Amino acid sequence: MCFDLDSRPPIPAIEGGALDSGELTLSADDGNEFTAFRARAAEPTGAGMIILPDVRGLHPYFEDLALRFAEHGVDAVAMDWFGRTAGLGRRSTGFEYMPHVGQTTFAGISADIRAAAAFARSDEGGAVSSLFTVGFCFGGRVAFVSATLGLDLAGVIGFYGFPVGPGRNDVPAPVDVADRIASPVLGLFGGADEAIPQPAIATFEASLREASVENRIRVFEGAPHSFFDRKADEFVRSSETAWAEVLEFVNGHTRAAVG
Repeated sequence: MCFDLDSRPPIPAIEGGALDSGELTLSADDGNEFTAFRARAAEPTGAGMIILPDVRGLHPYFEDLALRFAEHGVDAVAMDWFGRTAGLGRRSTGFEYMPHVGQTTFAGISADIRAAAAFARSDEGGAVSSLFTVGFCFGGRVAFVSATLGLDLAGVIGFYGFPVGPGRNDVPAPVDVADRIASPVLGLFGGADEAIPQPAIATFEASLREASVENRIRVFEGAPHSFFDRKADEFVRSSETAWAEVLEFVNGHTRAAVG
């Protein structure tokens, strides 16, 4: 698991920045229905964000993150992974997610991301003109490869997404599909992350460079896996810098600036 059950994004709230928010059900083109959480910006910039969770699926951490994006002018939708195996709705804190993680497939995940993208580009989702994905750990890997799905994404952002080797399902390693990545990449990693060693990050960066993919890879010295957490007081500076990197990346690839 990337975060403790009571973890939340280390981002200060901006009162009045979000217009509205709430749970919804999205339908994929293969017939799957899954729960999502949307947050609309009070002052939209045209940017939209699909939030790809860690192994827990749709968790309050990611709902809070959707609100923080909306407060910065970015319409956001956070999606769940487990509609096919666990059904709809919110889950208890004791939900056993790992059996469901193993049943996910790249085909199913791709269908669900397409549904989230269609929602973000609809009037209800904000009719965004510049769409991004951001993911964490399990979702970070998915975020990187979401740029291979033909969705015309303005950019993809991965927090400590596994860039090499086999994953928890059949989602390809980002290094193996670098030549198919069609969007700019922002990769954020912890320098003390034992799960993602420095050579793996270097290999990922080299694969993007060789494929002529615009990218920025940032490694935070001394930071572990899942450092982006308001409970991790010792990594507050790394978290602040990482959030600034995200907003700068979105600013740089959106027609209007994000506040």
